[in-house]
Amino acid sequence: MKIKKIITLILIFTMFIGYAPLESFAAKKPSADINNTISYVNINWWKGLDDSILIDYILKAVECNHDLKISSLKVEETRQNKNIQRSKEMPSIGVGAVPALYKLPASTSSDGLISLPIYASYELDLFGKNRDKTKSFDKLIEISAQNERAAYISVVSAVGSTYYNIVKLDKLINLQEEIIKDRKQIYDLMKLSNEEGLISTADTVNANKAYIRANADIIELKKSRERLLNMLAVLIGESPENKNNYARIAYDDLIINKSVPDSVSSDVIENRPDYLSSEIMLEKTGIDIRAAKKDFLPSFNILGLISFSSTEFLSKMNWTNAVAVLGGGALLPLFTGGAKIANLKLQKNKYNQAVENYKKTYIVSVQEINDALCDLKLDNEKYLKTLENYNVEKSDFGYTQLKYKEGIISNLDLLQKKENLLVTEKQLTNDKIEYFINQISLYKASGAKI
Repeated sequence: MKIKKIITLILIFTMFIGYAPLESFAAKKPSADINNTISYVNINWWKGLDDSILIDYILKAVECNHDLKISSLKVEETRQNKNIQRSKEMPSIGVGAVPALYKLPASTSSDGLISLPIYASYELDLFGKNRDKTKSFDKLIEISAQNERAAYISVVSAVGSTYYNIVKLDKLINLQEEIIKDRKQIYDLMKLSNEEGLISTADTVNANKAYIRANADIIELKKSRERLLNMLAVLIGESPENKNNYARIAYDDLIINKSVPDSVSSDVIENRPDYLSSEIMLEKTGIDIRAAKKDFLPSFNILGLISFSSTEFLSKMNWTNAVAVLGGGALLPLFTGGAKIANLKLQKNKYNQAVENYKKTYIVSVQEINDALCDLKLDNEKYLKTLENYNVEKSDFGYTQLKYKEGIISNLDLLQKKENLLVTEKQLTNDKIEYFINQISLYKASGAKI
């Protein structure tokens, strides 16, 4: 009777597994932990830029960017692949029901038979082959986690660069509107002077060309801003339909409060996600070589089977009607067409590739950090020189205004001098924003650990 109860429970459990929703048994891992992702991007560095609007965009990108969600899902995909591999270290147990209808010779009637087999198999991992393969997947999880971190750093860097370029274009468009007004006035004055015979027609035509070019330039600036607003919308995981309502800091409120570092510690390289990934890949390929060597060793398996057969369902399920088998064996393939030798050579080849990639990643990391630091230093010097030149132009324009008030120069001379100041201010705007973008480039090159 105990055997009947056990078999009945097994059948009920099997039916339950067969009909229960698969997701109820799946490991429900939550989406990427917001605290971990915030640590990925080093939010304190962004707070040092003293722009709460930008911080809001950064946090929104961390939470809503679709590429970042995909990178987190890939980490979970790798984790589940590891679980599949780890299952090979576990015993396999199954149960079945085999109904049959049979007729014996010299008999005119047929009888029914039901057989309930229960089987189990297990590969003894004496040499650790399956364990090594699971360890290899552990390394893949670490690599995918570093790839996820790299994705977060890349996306938030793109958010920052896009944001500052939009701020720059806001200012450039305002300055260009001033230039258009001035060139319109210059053209009108020169047209009037031409009609009075004071200047040539060629000068008037050139003034008109300059006015038309100024209008064409502002169209190009507006187009660039539209494209960047579209990009920002995608980066923060939104539809671009509300892009014109996106807030941003005014250019004139930007404050340069991050100093330019003299150098960057070599320890920064060791924190870059691509460097860590290449280092972990070296460890993984080393494990894969070890596993490939162990494939030449025999495998040991244990097999167990018990089957109850009866012509009456669950009525005569006892040891009398049972067939039980328990055995084990060793298997050593003698010829596989060279597959195992080729696999070992393949894994060694992958290891050599990983070594070269590791070396390359290191020197590329040094180059990117040096390039970013060099750009930051030199562009900062350029900005300071442009600022000095702008202040000179501003002072000169102040003297020109005094001369105009005193009647020493004409309104045309004043307008031309004002345009020189506006053009210099456009260059100053470019150089100042370039400083912020270079700071972000150094942040990205250092793996957000600067």
